[in-house]
Amino acid sequence: MKQISVGILGFGTVGAGVADGLIRHREVMSRRLGVDIVLKAIADLDITTDRGVAVPAEVLTTDAAAVIADPGINIIVETIGGTGIAKKFVLDALAAKKCVVTANKKLLAEYGREIFDAAKTNGVDIYFGASVGGGIPIIRVLREGLAGNDIESIYGILNGTCNYILTRMENEGLPFDDVLKDAQRLGYAEADPSLDIDGFDTAHKACILSALAYGFQPTLDQVHVEGIRHLSGEDVRYAAEFGYRIKLLACVARDGDEVEVGVHPTLIPFSHMLASVNDAFNAAMVKGDLSDYTLYYGRGAGRAPTASTVIGDIGDIARNLAHGETRYGRAVPDYAEGSVRLRAASEISSKYYLRFMLADRPGAMGLVASALGRHGISISALSQKDAPPGDGPVPVVVLTHRAKASNLDAALAEIKAGGATGEDPVKLRVL
Repeated sequence: MKQISVGILGFGTVGAGVADGLIRHREVMSRRLGVDIVLKAIADLDITTDRGVAVPAEVLTTDAAAVIADPGINIIVETIGGTGIAKKFVLDALAAKKCVVTANKKLLAEYGREIFDAAKTNGVDIYFGASVGGGIPIIRVLREGLAGNDIESIYGILNGTCNYILTRMENEGLPFDDVLKDAQRLGYAEADPSLDIDGFDTAHKACILSALAYGFQPTLDQVHVEGIRHLSGEDVRYAAEFGYRIKLLACVARDGDEVEVGVHPTLIPFSHMLASVNDAFNAAMVKGDLSDYTLYYGRGAGRAPTASTVIGDIGDIARNLAHGETRYGRAVPDYAEGSVRLRAASEISSKYYLRFMLADRPGAMGLVASALGRHGISISALSQKDAPPGDGPVPVVVLTHRAKASNLDAALAEIKAGGATGEDPVKLRVL
């Protein structure tokens, strides 16, 4: 039986999970794949801390460059993360004609084109199935299972931290800050949660999905990104009264020669399948012209789920190498040079949830309705909430029919300028 050797760079949470899986499941993988996959080296600056994985001492090293240069190692697995030394190691491995597996979404979102070009130039594979959705095989689905489809849209709940926070805000009526502190205590959120709660982790993943689906990968600064940091419990409650649940949604869709890529807190109807994705789970819904809607659900992060997908990628490459072939043309995006462009955020049309804190005076509601009407925005539902004690502003919630973002923004600016509301209205998209 052909033997394929693996070197892991990074022995943190994911790296330890991959090592554990390769060691414990070596025999079953060899039966399924017809190739013997051997863990030959693990490189990390810290090789003394116990990671709960029994590996021979000779497998551990602090010299990542030596692992990359080792002619006996066929596959390099990068689990370091970030865009610093991880980028250098990945490019060095590709230049050394080594196949690479990575789960590094930030690296691929920001430098994917350079890395994929390096893989093609050197005639080797780079697989990245765990970069989006952890244990969910959404990358493989787009690359293989739905390869015969024109992908019309992808909507994804792709950040477990945000989904956990939103689930508890709805179910327990807790404010955002309290749930975030709990999420940090329980390990669902980092000490600095900005990447998650401000939407950028989800945006990295949306960029990768766009590249696979449409051959178009925008840079992160081109993508409209909204997080959940400023989402109030009142809006979660009001959305539920209308029959909606709020989720942080990655939206990737094509309309003609334009692609929409964005991240938004979004109202989703209770009856929609994505509305049932709760706690730290992830899901992606894909609409293909032949397949129609398909849904992929599971754990989007964590040691074991992410390691599962990384090991699947290792197995795929190992089987290719055992048969003397690489398939980098299938494994990386095929960029559609100049045939598609990013749709400007101002040109995107959607239904919207609006919350106004209106001055308690005659004519305030009329100003809102007339301003919306002048800009071509029709109201589908409206609810005035109980006024707070005293002479404070009154909450008024409006659901609109589909409207262009630029028209809505113009109407909201007019409403604020007219003095009907003393603060910016809340604006959320509705699926």
